[in-house]
Amino acid sequence: MKSIKYIIIIFMGILSIPACSEFLDKEPDTELILPMVFEDRMRMEGWLANIYSAIPRPTWDYLKDGAGWDVLGDELSPSYLWYVYGWDFIPRIVGEWSPISNLPSKADYWDQLPERLRTAYIFMENVKAIPDQGITEQEVELMKAECRFLVAYYHYLLVNTYGAIPFQPYVITPTNYNLDDLKYTQAPYDEVIAWIDNELTEAAKILPPKYDAANKYGRATSIMCLAVRARMLLFAASDLVNGNADYNGYVNKEGTPIFNNTKSTEKWTLAATACKDLIDVAHAAGHGLYIETNESGDLDPFMSYQNLFLKEANQGNIEILFANPQKANSEYEAHSAPRSVDGNGGLGVTQRLVDAFFMENGLPPILGYNADGSPQINAASGYSETSFSSGNDVRPTNWNGCKPGGIITETGTYDMYCNREPRFYISVFYNDAYYPINNSKMDFFYGHKDNPTNSRHDTPQNGYLVRKKTNPRSNRQQDYFVYRPDILYRLGEAYLNYAEALNESPERDPDVVLEYLNKIRERAGIRLYTTGAEDADHIHVDADQDALRRVIRAERYVELCCEGTRYDDLRRWKKAEELLNGPFYGMNAASGTEAATFYIRVPYLTRVYRKQFYWFPIHQDYLDKNENLVQTPYWN
Repeated sequence: MKSIKYIIIIFMGILSIPACSEFLDKEPDTELILPMVFEDRMRMEGWLANIYSAIPRPTWDYLKDGAGWDVLGDELSPSYLWYVYGWDFIPRIVGEWSPISNLPSKADYWDQLPERLRTAYIFMENVKAIPDQGITEQEVELMKAECRFLVAYYHYLLVNTYGAIPFQPYVITPTNYNLDDLKYTQAPYDEVIAWIDNELTEAAKILPPKYDAANKYGRATSIMCLAVRARMLLFAASDLVNGNADYNGYVNKEGTPIFNNTKSTEKWTLAATACKDLIDVAHAAGHGLYIETNESGDLDPFMSYQNLFLKEANQGNIEILFANPQKANSEYEAHSAPRSVDGNGGLGVTQRLVDAFFMENGLPPILGYNADGSPQINAASGYSETSFSSGNDVRPTNWNGCKPGGIITETGTYDMYCNREPRFYISVFYNDAYYPINNSKMDFFYGHKDNPTNSRHDTPQNGYLVRKKTNPRSNRQQDYFVYRPDILYRLGEAYLNYAEALNESPERDPDVVLEYLNKIRERAGIRLYTTGAEDADHIHVDADQDALRRVIRAERYVELCCEGTRYDDLRRWKKAEELLNGPFYGMNAASGTEAATFYIRVPYLTRVYRKQFYWFPIHQDYLDKNENLVQTPYWN
């Protein structure tokens, strides 16, 4: 099959990229014969940019149009009434899902990603040096390695979503194909994972860890390869796909089991090694946790955690390992901004996430929940839900999201929100939280300025709005939104992934586990863990595997909240059926008109999660077209 025989439709929808990335600004013509593409630098780079364009966008994709799954977890709480405006993921949180349900276009990986894979294969087959246009043989080899990364990454997204996928890598469908020849059945999960592992490892040997040229920002690096590999192998070692008896008997059309039936501890060893390899390469390339200091030169945990998500790599954010360079969409901040500043005002967070943040002393405020939904309060933490603060909480910070002078909470703030760790204030807008744009406090009482009765779909459903990843300088009323990076993977996650994988592996070392967990807590400005004696700077935790597993999972929930990892965590731990079923609680925003009626835990939504939801279903249209496919587990 000769390349000249192809006539390719190059899909539009190319990335809208900041000016610093000239490469990804390239736009191809809509209809070209191959030689016209691969003899012209601009068209060639436009083709490659189009392959990149399926990389998810975490600051917007989980909202109306896309593929991030934050709303499926127990962090974000969007207004359920937004469903009528096309937020197709919202009904899925209450179990309204079937194999005939349509996904948002960017979330339908089964339909979208094979197109990008095919264009990647054609690119790798046809790309060549164009010396007179500055495309050298070395550049060609790098571009092929970039495609190799993207091919592996898109296969990872597919297998992570559906579990069982057809698998014919690097096969280019000829124009005169026989349809029956394309009706592949699904491959065993571990076979796909092993292939992706190898492809990412090999691509990492060719690609540089980073680029010095600004116009290369966003292009694939060895660190991006290792980051995807580490996250994938962590998932592959976890309970959902490592000896899960629920999938015994689940086979493809040829009778081959899709998932392994025997748990392997070696998978945890492989995951731990992959995480450590990533960390070592990242450190060698100059990456580290993002840190800012206050005027006295001490760590400022407020500014460090806030600006981790707002600063770009060229602004000193050395924590970013993998980012989508597209211009961040302002809709996230518009939907989390309160109604009093013309915000959409309905993108909140769950009460469970509010409860998960630690106190200023590093202790958890809530130890669990009773059958009626009431919290089991940790008396040692100093947490209370019975009164209001008697004074201002002033801390040494330059945070531009609090009241001038470092006032974190003012006198009269509900005790639930007082004396909490810095990450809480960076992540959550609660009633009476300071809002710097109009120098006022949030007012979520029913019928008040940020919870009006005439626009119930654009109000906080449970008394909270999300604050994480919003810029204190962004102004909805003036339609001014500060650019921020779309971070897909950062070093903080790598530390937590390594701590978890090492704790689960036969080589577990509690001291090393806590070393990496404590790197995160130190930046957060709270007490560290120790297996030794407790003191003013340390909290004692037992060294056994279960105890460390609990603190690791608690730290992940807080540190990585609203970043797109939580739903996958609940899936791979097989905790989704437990934690995503039943009533979800919040403050009484639907009828609380004053403090006495607002500050009451009430259910605002009943979640439904069934066993089949661990994997997306294959849409019935695809099953009808290919009789060799089997539906994902428990959907039949």
